Order: sequence, then C-alpha cells, then structure tokens
Amino acid sequence: MAVDLSSKKVLIIEDQAPMRDAIKQIVGSLGARFIVTEESGSNAIVAMRNHKFDIVLCDYNLLGEKTGQQVLEEARYLKLLPLSSIFIMATGEHRLELVLSAVDNKPDEYLIKPFSAKQLSSRIEKCQVRKDYLACVENEIDKGNLYQAIHQCEKLLRQDDKKMHMQLLKMQAELLVKVGDLNKAEQIYLDVKQQREFPWAKLGLGVVAFHRGDYVRAIKILDEVIEQHPMMLEAYDLLAKSYELIGDDEQALSSVNSAVELSPRSILRQKKLAVLADKTDNLFIAKKAYMATIKLGKNSIHKSPTDYSGLANIYLKTDFSDKALQVVRELNQQFHNDPEAMIRSALLEADIYQTKGHMELALQAQEKAFKLNKQFNKQLSRELRMEMVRECYLSGDTETSNEMLNDLVTANIDDKLFIKDLLTMCGDFVGDNHAEILVQKVKRDLVNINNKGVSLFQEGNIRKAIALFEKALTLMPDNHTIILNLVKTLIYEMKTSKPDQEKVMHAQSYINKAIQLGIPHNKVSVIQTELDAILSTIN
Repeated sequence: MAVDLSSKKVLIIEDQAPMRDAIKQIVGSLGARFIVTEESGSNAIVAMRNHKFDIVLCDYNLLGEKTGQQVLEEARYLKLLPLSSIFIMATGEHRLELVLSAVDNKPDEYLIKPFSAKQLSSRIEKCQVRKDYLACVENEIDKGNLYQAIHQCEKLLRQDDKKMHMQLLKMQAELLVKVGDLNKAEQIYLDVKQQREFPWAKLGLGVVAFHRGDYVRAIKILDEVIEQHPMMLEAYDLLAKSYELIGDDEQALSSVNSAVELSPRSILRQKKLAVLADKTDNLFIAKKAYMATIKLGKNSIHKSPTDYSGLANIYLKTDFSDKALQVVRELNQQFHNDPEAMIRSALLEADIYQTKGHMELALQAQEKAFKLNKQFNKQLSRELRMEMVRECYLSGDTETSNEMLNDLVTANIDDKLFIKDLLTMCGDFVGDNHAEILVQKVKRDLVNINNKGVSLFQEGNIRKAIALFEKALTLMPDNHTIILNLVKTLIYEMKTSKPDQEKVMHAQSYINKAIQLGIPHNKVSVIQTELDAILSTIN
C-alpha cells in the first residue's frame, strides 16, 4: 500500500525542469497537496526558513551554486529541519565518488534517478517508521540530554522489536561512547559481533580503543575495518586522528588522502588534508587540497578565511608571492568586514611585501593587523590569537603578547593538545620556560578558585559559591573542575531548597557541557543520577 502524503509538506529541489515536474507528479500521485519546488540550493534554504517541511527531495548534483550536500549541511547547521523531517538525496549519477559523496553527509535516504512512485513510497514509509519509533531517543539527543537518551534506548530495547533491535543497539553504543561509558559500549559491540559481523560493530571497537587512548590498538582495528570495508569513510577519519595522536603525521596524511580520493567533495576532509599536508611540508598536496577546499566552500556554510590564508602561505613558501597576493585579494572580497579575515589578510600582506622588498608597505600592513587585533581580539579564533601572540612578541610588544598568552592559557588549560602547541610555539621564539611558567601559574590560580569555592560551600554560603564558580567559568569556560564543582553545588542547593524545572534545566546544561568536553563518565554519571532523582520528585 502506497504511503499517504496528503498531510505532508514536501519540498522538491531539482534544477532540471522536466525532472522537477516528473518528481512533482510522483509526489502528487502519493496524495501530497502542499508541494514547493525550487531549482536552486539558495532558494531551497529560503523555503526551509519559511516552512517546516516534512519531506525534502533534493538533487545532489545541482548546477550553479550549492550542491545537494551543501543544502543538507546548511539546513542542519541552521536547524531548519525538524527532527521528524525526512531528507532524501537523489542523483542520476552512478560514479562511485559521487555516490559516496552523496551518502557521506548521511541523508535519511538515497535514491538513484529516475525512480518510481513505488520506490519513493517505500523509502518514505521506511524512514517514517524508523523516525516515529526513535523519536523519544532523538528528542533527548536534540536537547543534549544524552543520559536520558540512553535510558530511552534501554526502554525500547526491552520492547524487543526484532526489526529495530540492531539499530537501537548501534545508537545506544554510540551514546555510551559520547558519555564516556566505554566498558558498556565495548560490550555491546562485542555481543553484536558474536551474532553477526556488522561493520559498524568492528568500527565501534576501534572507536572505544581510541577514546581509551590506546591508539596503537585503535590503528590495528581500523586497518582491519578498512581492509574488509574500504568504502567506510569514518574509519579513515579516525585512523588519521589516531596517527596524529601518536605523532605520525605522515601516516595521518596518508589516511585522509585515501578518504579524499574516495569522496573528494567533502569540504571538511579536504580542509584536514590541506592542514596535514602543510604541516608535513607536502606542499603540492597542500596546495591542491586548499584549492579544492576554497572551491567547495564558495557556497558552503563551512567556508573559512583560514582556507585562503593557508593557500596564500603555500604560495609564499614556494616563492609565488604574486599568486599569494591574488589569493589575499580574493580573501578580502569573500569575507568583507570579517575581523578574522581582515587580520589574516593584513598579516599575509606584511609577509608578501617583505618578500618583495617593499618594507614600508610591509610595516603598514603589520600595523593594520595589530590595530585590528586590539579592536577585535576577543572575537578571534584561538588559532589566530595564538599567531598574534607570536607577531606581537616579535615586534617588541611583549605586554600585549603576554596578555593574550595568559588569556589563551587560562581559557584552554584543560586542552592538552592546544597547550602543547602553545608551549612549542613559545619555545621557538621566547624560550622553553616562559609559557610553562604561565601554565603553572594558571593551574595554581585554578586550585585557589576551587579551594575558595569549596570553603564557601562548607561555610554554608551556597549562593556565593555558585556565583564564584560561574564567574570563574567566564574566564575558563571549558574547565573541567570548575564545571563539576558548579554542578555539584547547584544540585546541593536544589536538595536543600525547593527545586523547580528551571533550576534542573540550568544544572542539566552544565552536565551536557561536561559530556561534550569529554569529562570522564564516572564523574558525570553520579551527578546525572542525582539530578534525575531531583527531576523525578518535581514530576
């Protein structure tokens, strides 16, 4: 029996008029009455801003500007698709790289054109059943409540629906990894593998090893996954990260390069390839990847000034200063009035003019960068701020350099890789001990803040303790210890006073952040259980 779309809002995105009309006719034959057709990705985004569509049928290979993949990326990034929406990617292409690229961004379904009403009906019905069944889990995930999502998975698993059993186990295991409960996740993957050799279960064991920090084991498992399932792109991505974390950037580059060869239209993977190739002085690969990233980024939500500055730097390294200057001009055109782009542009101009021997122009560009940095420093990415630490120090402005360095260390003290990069950079132009002394000072300050907060708590000044921890978070927004102490204090306050839904949601937001930051499961699960108990008394 065909699915009934009479109550559904349907968006069709197709640039070829005959095909657009044919798809509209098919959708109409399934009962749809509210049908919007668009021939471009940009118009489709506007349509999704104006209407909440139940079903989106999008051609992958749209001519002109945005591809179907970019439409899906942007719609998800801007949260234009309700959780219940079904996004179906359609294409007439059969080439492997295009099929992989279309599937890479994980649409709900994938169809080869031309397709029949029966085929479309079957895919929509299949998606609808799945989405309806998993709605309780997806709603909690959307709100960031991962522990509650796990509980919903457990409830559904107890219903023992044979058709949905494996999908639920996969979802539950992935959620367990996200909250850091690696032992339970591993057991699910092992149990599934005993029943049947699902590729996702084998990959999951690699994911668990990676999150345990056992990168050698992760590499071994992921190599086996790729050997058995060479189209599994997630395995290449995680393999690259594993190699990076053991310091083997060349192998990381090789892994990303292999994935890019299979699916060259992934902008984020091309970005990663460019950065790794640049870092390992594989300048030909870096240039090619930066150029691909810029081309893919023209109409993408992931377009970034760093792609242009990266390519310009490659041209500078290979003595093509005129080409570097041309890229800088394009950077200025693409990111007009963007502070980060303006500073990157000025820094590049200073290097280019210095290479050309135009010292006065180089100094003017450098001064422009410093002036913009003072104006916009807090708005800049931490990577650019790190570059400005170096530029200010080398120009003699040690006061500004030290101030920015202190802010960066304070805000990122728990990010070991970033602090390591910061120490390495400072060691190159200041000396080994300068940044290390600052790191130790920030750690001492952190201990003092926590000690003061604990003292206030023990004295019964709960509100003052909460205020102290919340103020500290404005300086150290990702600090693990402060977040945990703040949540514990908030929970204690609710236990000793009258709790309400708003206070519970406030505490939950910090628990969700703790999960995102990768704070260990054994620390987060205890406070989540306490908060759940408070919520149950309110309900």
